[in-house]
Amino acid sequence: QVQLVESGGGLVPPGGSLRLSCAASGLALRINIVYWYRQAPGKERDFVAKLTRYGVANYAGSVQGRFTMHRDDAKNTVYLQMNSLEPEDTAVYYCTVTGFWGQGTQVTVSS
Repeated sequence: QVQLVESGGGLVPPGGSLRLSCAASGLALRINIVYWYRQAPGKERDFVAKLTRYGVANYAGSVQGRFTMHRDDAKNTVYLQMNSLEPEDTAVYYCTVTGFWGQGTQVTVSS
């Protein structure tokens, strides 16, 4: 049974940082493409970042240069390091792999 569990969200002021985690069980992240999406209130779920099996990351333009995605194969976990956070980054963040989704973790950027 595949399970994805996101964590690390919270409330931070503008300019702050958070690191989100997505821990997987039931599949190996290292052989799959892993995605982060986010959904702000009243908006559609949007692509944030992805990491290929080769460790190559791609980012949405709105987060390029501020967010970094990487993977720890020993822990079967991917991370999304988010720096220079802006109020527009407020959303529920989800990781997804091969059609499976986690429950999401709330990120709120506010002073």
